[in-house]
Amino acid sequence: MNEKKLHYGWIVIFIGLLTTIAAHGFGRMAYTIILPAMKDGLNFNYTQLGLLGTGNFVGYLTMAIIGGFLAARFGTRIIITFALILMGITMILTGLAQSFGFAFAMRLLTGLGNGAAYVPAMALGSAWFAMKRRGFATGIVSAGIGTGTLISGLVVPLILASYGSGGWRFAWYILGGSVLLISGVVFLFVRSRPEDKGLRQVGTDNQEIDPSVSDTSVKVSSLQWTSVYKMGAVWYLGLVYFFYGLSYIIYMVFFAAYLIKEMGFSQEWAGGLWATVGGLSIFCGVIWGSISDRLGRSRGAALAYLVLGLSYIIYAVVKIKFVFYLSAVMFGLTAWSIPTIMAAAAGDFVGPRLAPAGLGFITLFFGIGQALGPALGGYLADVSRSFTIPFLVAGGISLLGMISAFYLKKPAL
Repeated sequence: MNEKKLHYGWIVIFIGLLTTIAAHGFGRMAYTIILPAMKDGLNFNYTQLGLLGTGNFVGYLTMAIIGGFLAARFGTRIIITFALILMGITMILTGLAQSFGFAFAMRLLTGLGNGAAYVPAMALGSAWFAMKRRGFATGIVSAGIGTGTLISGLVVPLILASYGSGGWRFAWYILGGSVLLISGVVFLFVRSRPEDKGLRQVGTDNQEIDPSVSDTSVKVSSLQWTSVYKMGAVWYLGLVYFFYGLSYIIYMVFFAAYLIKEMGFSQEWAGGLWATVGGLSIFCGVIWGSISDRLGRSRGAALAYLVLGLSYIIYAVVKIKFVFYLSAVMFGLTAWSIPTIMAAAAGDFVGPRLAPAGLGFITLFFGIGQALGPALGGYLADVSRSFTIPFLVAGGISLLGMISAFYLKKPAL
């Protein structure tokens, strides 16, 4: 093989990056920016807007689990393509919404597409790369979350300003159309595994590894699917992931409210600091994926949890502007570390071909944590009349995640 030739696996990983830009950045994160204009346009209250977000999340969690198993059975290329088509169409239809019921249905369906696209995309690194390169490759895919969030943060306000009161509708049209375009790119270029291109996995030296080391060509039966949730190590991996979902979402949901409502900063300053988080988070997947390749998934996850926990705690305790910046930088550079490491670890434990199913299964634990986190944080804020306690609790939960990560055993090879 010509050493200077770019392995096709890197092209697949780049398309995976585009997928997460579309799935998370456009389909999910953009809602935060569109939300105020959508509220005014449809005369919704905050409860209704919150329910739209809940509907989107329920759809996401449902297909994050099922979509992983479908991708293991039918191939990631087909599942991601159809998932993005569903997302694009329902995002465009969201722009046509005139009632709460219709808007809720569209956000639910968008969430279904989001989950079905995101989990298989995050598992591409396991299919195309050997264990020692898997974290780095998965980190590139996860960079799409921050990239998509940053693009949405820059583009959506311009659309809203250009089209007046109906700008939120055009924002959904444009974002939905972009997702449909990306679905076509996925169909053209993504292949589910190296064997589809007559290739083998990429090893540590960027060369193909011996086929006896790879199990990507093994056909997956429904019987093999059951082996995923019969593995105690996978359940424990889910527990480690649970602590991330429960803790990070408290920080994210109440980040701006704390600065504006409790600390007295302007909307613009809080928004600028959050944009900094989004920009920095572009790189965190690659950083932490590489760290986990070198230190191992257990130590990499433990270190990531430590940094996350400290970012929450100092945010709550040291109430000066410099520390708010420091917390934002620490969180931004670590934001998607745990999802990246968990995606790589799923491939380590269940093998490349079953990686989407394994990741989908442990995403259930993450999803439960993410569903409980906002309610827990909001309750603690109401009771204590401050966001200090919720952030301290998030920090404590993250440190529990660090401890649990230390006991994550290395998979038998």
